[in-house]
Amino acid sequence: MTDGNAGITGAMRWGRRALGFSFFAQGAAFALLVTRIPAIQDQYGISDGLLPVFLAAVPILAGVGSVCTEQLVKRVRPSRVLRWSQPVVLLALLGVGAGDSLVEVGVSLAAFGLAVGALDASMNMLGVSLQRAYGRSIMLGFHAAYSLGGIVGASLAWAGAHWDLSLFVSYLPVAAVLLPACLVGSRWYVDKGDRVADAAEKAAEEAQASKIVFKMLLPLCLVMSFAYIGDSTVSNWSAKYLQDVLGSSEQLSTVPYNVYMVMTLVGRAVGDVGVRRFGAVAVVRVGAVVAAAGFGVVAVAPGPWVGMLGFTLLGLGLCVIVPQTFAAAGRLFPGASDAAVARLNIFNYVGFLVGSPLVGALGDAWSYRGAMLVPMALVLVTLVYAPSFGTGGDRYGGGHERPRAVDVGPSGSGV
Repeated sequence: MTDGNAGITGAMRWGRRALGFSFFAQGAAFALLVTRIPAIQDQYGISDGLLPVFLAAVPILAGVGSVCTEQLVKRVRPSRVLRWSQPVVLLALLGVGAGDSLVEVGVSLAAFGLAVGALDASMNMLGVSLQRAYGRSIMLGFHAAYSLGGIVGASLAWAGAHWDLSLFVSYLPVAAVLLPACLVGSRWYVDKGDRVADAAEKAAEEAQASKIVFKMLLPLCLVMSFAYIGDSTVSNWSAKYLQDVLGSSEQLSTVPYNVYMVMTLVGRAVGDVGVRRFGAVAVVRVGAVVAAAGFGVVAVAPGPWVGMLGFTLLGLGLCVIVPQTFAAAGRLFPGASDAAVARLNIFNYVGFLVGSPLVGALGDAWSYRGAMLVPMALVLVTLVYAPSFGTGGDRYGGGHERPRAVDVGPSGSGV
């Protein structure tokens, strides 16, 4: 039975809430890790030369986890992958805070990376299939929950640093609250169908997955990489840029990333309305232009407050691109969306790996102002690939929103 709203079932509504909380928890966990990197380095005595190795290992292993998830979901539902990978992420975070040797932090970070890859892939698989069931854009809402989690996690990390708490003491309450909550919430995850597919359906899904043409997926992969190059530029260089290039105080230099995160939350919170009204192609184009304008403002800013405006624009522009890239992959390969999402998710980590070293190298060899023009140019390339976001007939009817939910199974089976 439905709850009376255009074929959307009560189970789907609960599944949407549960998945949103999963995105929130992941945003908090990731922020707690990356914002305490200096403390992690101090606790384990990691040298400046060795630190990049540890940091690079996490996204590399996350890519491996995403590849493995593509194969795993051929045998088990994505909801089960998510149900058990999220606790591993939280326990690995706790392990990072609890150890005292390089071996222990290495094992914990490796577990974190592998589980994050599985978690990111399975979360977005469920988000894409649930959006298709709803018949309207809801992906940006999930990523808004992630942004909110990131803001909460970063705030808790600030509090831990301010009160000089150990990493373990900072992480333990978070894991103690989020881990059981995620396990309970996982009861309501919604997969492509509330039944176990028969052998013929599974064979059809595998056949469709094998037909994914990388050439067709490549534009989305590039857009994903470019978006994360921009994102990693902000997360890794905004504070240094404001202080060293624009002459801000050390205290003020911590503000741009917080502003950026708040703007991603705002943009994603209202972005689904824009997609429903104007379509994904238009929203992605506007996002790319706004993000490029943000990088341009940062590059020419005469002082810190104008630079802050640039980072504000960056948050509003970049925030819509990644969720819509996942959604576009689902539309491009409607019968093999899980495999498409898993492969696309790898380029999340490619962009994260490339962005920070790229800007740093250009800044040292040329100038940091000039370095900001490179991610600006890459984001503008998104305009070339924007038509890929409107692929197929999955356009949500009049006004880009279909009047009723549609089937999400590979053979027309409803949720």
